[in-house]
Amino acid sequence: MDEPSMPTPPAHSPGPPAPPIPLAELLASKDLGLRRIAGPADAELLWVHTSEMADPYPYLLGGELLLSAGVLLTDPDHYVARLVEAGAAALGFGVRPVHETVPEALIEACDRYGLPLLEVPPETPFTAIARAVWRLMAEARHRELRRVTRAQQALATAAARPDPVPAVLHQLAAQLSGRAVLLTGRGEEVHAAGRRPPPEAAAALARLARVVARERPGSPASATDTHGGTHLAAYALGGGEGLALALATRRREAGDHTVAGIAVVLLSLLAAPHQGADAADRSAALVRLLLGATPAEVAPLLGSPGPWTVIHARRSDGTTADALTAGALGASLGSALVDAGREGGDTVRVLLPSTGGEATREAVSGEAAARREVTPQPGGDEEPPTPPQAPAVTPQPGWTLGVSTPTPLAALDSADLRAARALAHAEATRAPLTVDTPVTGLAALIPPGQAAAHARTLLAPLTPPLADTLRCWLSLHGSWDRTAVALAVHRNTVRQRIGRCAVLLGVDLNDMDVRTELWFALRQE
Repeated sequence: MDEPSMPTPPAHSPGPPAPPIPLAELLASKDLGLRRIAGPADAELLWVHTSEMADPYPYLLGGELLLSAGVLLTDPDHYVARLVEAGAAALGFGVRPVHETVPEALIEACDRYGLPLLEVPPETPFTAIARAVWRLMAEARHRELRRVTRAQQALATAAARPDPVPAVLHQLAAQLSGRAVLLTGRGEEVHAAGRRPPPEAAAALARLARVVARERPGSPASATDTHGGTHLAAYALGGGEGLALALATRRREAGDHTVAGIAVVLLSLLAAPHQGADAADRSAALVRLLLGATPAEVAPLLGSPGPWTVIHARRSDGTTADALTAGALGASLGSALVDAGREGGDTVRVLLPSTGGEATREAVSGEAAARREVTPQPGGDEEPPTPPQAPAVTPQPGWTLGVSTPTPLAALDSADLRAARALAHAEATRAPLTVDTPVTGLAALIPPGQAAAHARTLLAPLTPPLADTLRCWLSLHGSWDRTAVALAVHRNTVRQRIGRCAVLLGVDLNDMDVRTELWFALRQE
């Protein structure tokens, strides 16, 4: 009984989980004895299907290698036209017992419509062809999984680098042998890697990125297109509002979409490492500051009333860090309070809150609670509150850091200056991290008010640039070259400034007692 005819084909279902098989791979299986006798050589097989219907069009999904012995073949031209309309990838025609040879009219029709035609010898069962296709699919799937696994490892390694966003894009471009670009919703490049596509394809890629940039409700999460032989794809980043990953490749291979999906997840996390309630609290703190609140009043919204540590950082290779790279540094240090230096500077500033314990009133008001000894009351069972712990700052690969000592809110401007000095010291000594040390030892025994008054009197003849130069020179043990590096001036400028300090102060800077007294005074600022 003939299968019932249907007026329209069903909607195309998604392809199988295995990647498509090039027709050439199937023809390379010598044991099958298949021979292409008509149509193009390039085709990709998604399925294998056997049918002896006069018109199998309604039952095809597209991408099939259709196997037939031509039992009901009466009109080869109409038969091939319907196969092409259904999206069949190729036709395998078995000779004998129905036909001694492949009909000439069928060969001509396949050449005319561009459908690959394979001659199946009598000794090759159709089931053997199906089994060979499934075997090739399994092998291709295994190769794809291995490739995706290697790509995942490479992308994860790139995400752990000091410059994670550019590193992930470079690795993605290498994995796909194409162009990877991070674009804003307006089509502006944030980062890019890989060979540039032709200008027309680049413009089409920017337009595609705007489609998925989520600037309008209902925008798709991804989109693809082809322009002049260049395959284009764009993906919206889940964590970065208005950002899109755009790809341009000359060819599209199995696993490309999966590799791109891994990169999208990583870039989404890197582009917005801190979201949710923390972001809402930071926004509230900013609004309150703009409306007249004091830093002490908004500090609890930022995670801690104090003390705070200020960190200055610069890239070790001398390049300027963008906002995403600076945000990744803040995430590594454990803080979302990052100033990426967007005003043209190359210094990134991070504000790091204290961790653990119960904040004391002295920490907020600026009094040195650490100098007080807590004496438990007789018969008291309560233990004194644990003071906040200063965060442990560790060197970050690819960065040079200068770190202030934990500082109360009222003295953050001073901590900012000390962190800048620590960074200059670190760069001069080629150290990955320098921490500004607090006043300790004998100097800490002198009341701060008296020490500051003495310092102001002693250093009064010096201008701020001269005082900064003298402080840096003393901290580097009188090294002209290192001081010049730290201050970004010529060594002769350092010599002139130090000579001027000696004249204005009326002292001999080669005397260790003089150096010690000046260092003590400079430490009070």
